[in-house]
Amino acid sequence: MSGHLRIRRALLLLAGLLVAGGLWQLGTAGWMAGKAALAQILLERAWSATLADGRPARPWPWADGYPVARLEVPDLGESLLVLDRANPRNLAFGPGRVAGSAPFGGHGLTIVAGHRDSHFAFLDALAPGERLRLQSPDGRWRDYRVVDMEVLDQPRLPVPEGMDGLALVTCWPLDALRPGGAQRYVVLAEPIGRTPAELAGRFPAPAVLQQASLAGIPASIPAGDPLLLPR
Repeated sequence: MSGHLRIRRALLLLAGLLVAGGLWQLGTAGWMAGKAALAQILLERAWSATLADGRPARPWPWADGYPVARLEVPDLGESLLVLDRANPRNLAFGPGRVAGSAPFGGHGLTIVAGHRDSHFAFLDALAPGERLRLQSPDGRWRDYRVVDMEVLDQPRLPVPEGMDGLALVTCWPLDALRPGGAQRYVVLAEPIGRTPAELAGRFPAPAVLQQASLAGIPASIPAGDPLLLPR
């Protein structure tokens, strides 16, 4: 066999391997996209069942969690189902409520975490004054207004007692290529439609929250347990 023929066969083999690898990658990407689309359909069905009878409904029998709220950003056209826990399995399908934060529809600070490169990629488009809507399992909608955005240098968010509102959390920087990291990006929102007397002392100013998160909670603010934000 001549040297030219061996080189030609080697090149053909290499080309075949590259084509096969490309087809495998395309097939894998298509499978992942199809699985994600099917999961959203099943999550919507589970949420409809919860709104009908008020009981948690798992989207599929072996699901690790279930939807507990719907989050909407009307001006951005975003509508997401929030899962009951912000653990790695749940976050693959949607944002989740951070354990230890206030339940949806109740008083206190509700913290919702999501991945910066998928469900919470829109957080960088939020600005103070943006309206958020949250639907709880009882079917009621509650409106919130974004008041500030903060970058925390640690994955713990000290929560003052009596703080009432909504916090959306993801990893920082938003455009980082590597996952994880200690910093967190937090969007803070306050309830709309409450009187100044109801809000007084319930939602600290952004500067106070930043001071609390980076230097410990000041003595003037009653301290609650810091919540560990998911990586």
